[in-house]
Amino acid sequence: MTLKFARLGTAGNEQPAVIAEDANGDEKYYSLAPLTKDIDGGFLASDGIERTREALDKGELSEIPAEGLRIGAPVARPGSVIAIGLNYTAHAAESGANPPEVPVVFLKPSNTIAGPYDAAPIPPSSEKYDWEVELAIIIGREASYLSTLEEAEDSIAGYAVANDLSEREYQIPGAAGQWTKGKSLPGSTPLGPWLVPASEIDPGNLRLRTLVNGEARQDSNTSDMIFDPATIVHHLSQYMVLEPGDVIITGTPEGVALSGRFPFIQPGDVVELEIDGLGRQRQEYFRAHAGSARPVAVAGTNA
Repeated sequence: MTLKFARLGTAGNEQPAVIAEDANGDEKYYSLAPLTKDIDGGFLASDGIERTREALDKGELSEIPAEGLRIGAPVARPGSVIAIGLNYTAHAAESGANPPEVPVVFLKPSNTIAGPYDAAPIPPSSEKYDWEVELAIIIGREASYLSTLEEAEDSIAGYAVANDLSEREYQIPGAAGQWTKGKSLPGSTPLGPWLVPASEIDPGNLRLRTLVNGEARQDSNTSDMIFDPATIVHHLSQYMVLEPGDVIITGTPEGVALSGRFPFIQPGDVVELEIDGLGRQRQEYFRAHAGSARPVAVAGTNA
C-alpha cells in the first residue's frame, strides 16, 4: 500500500493525515489524530510510518473530508533545513562552476518552509528571484558520524518536492553576495504536498520538472545527481547531528533563470514543480511590501 503523509488546514493549525487507497482502489484521506498530534520528528522517530500502516490495516483511522482544505508542508517546522548546492553537473555548468568534488552545503532558516500551494512573496526590492525544483529528504532518526551508506539510507523517513527559491542578486555578486542572504527569504522553501515513505520511492530515478506560466523550464532526472541521497546524509552526519524531522534539499537540475535563458520570476507568474511519485506544487507570485512578506496561505487544489 502506497502511503502519502500530508498536513491539512490553515497555517499553524494543520491536522495530520495519511492518503491511502480503500478496498476499491480509491484514494482517501484518513486522520492520524489517534496516533499523533502532528507529523513531526517525534512521530517519525517513533516508527510513525509503520504504526500508520498497522492502524490502517486494522481500520483504526477515520476518513476525513479534505476537499477545500489548505495543504501545508508535510512535516511540521523542522529543526534544520540543510541544502546542497550545485548537485547536478549541467546546473553547475550553467552557474559557471565546476562540478564539486564534495557536497556544497548551506543552511536555510526553518521559517522559510511554506505550503506547496501558498501564494509566494517576491521580496520588495528583488529583481532576480529564481525557482529551483529539488528532491527533499526528510530525516526519520538521529544521524551522527554514520559509518556506512546503509546507515544513511536507514535514517531517511521519506521524500518530498521542494522549491529552493533564490534571490540571485543577494546570493552571488560583489562583496555583499552571500548564499545565506539569497536563500533565506520568507516563504522561500515551499515543501510538499506529501511525504512519501522512503521504502516506496527510488530516489535515483525520478523525473523533476518546473513550468513557469505553463512553459517548461526544468526537465531532468535525479539520475543526473552528483551526490545521491544516501551519500549526502552520510556526508552531513560527519559535520552535524541530523535530527528526526530535519529537511535536506538536494540540489536542482539545469533550467533556472540564472542561466540567462529565461526571465526571473515576476509578480503574477505561476510556477509549478513536480517530481515523479511525489506530487506537484503550484505557487502564484506577488510583490511583498514592508511588513507583509509572509506567504499567503491558500487552499490546495491538487488534493
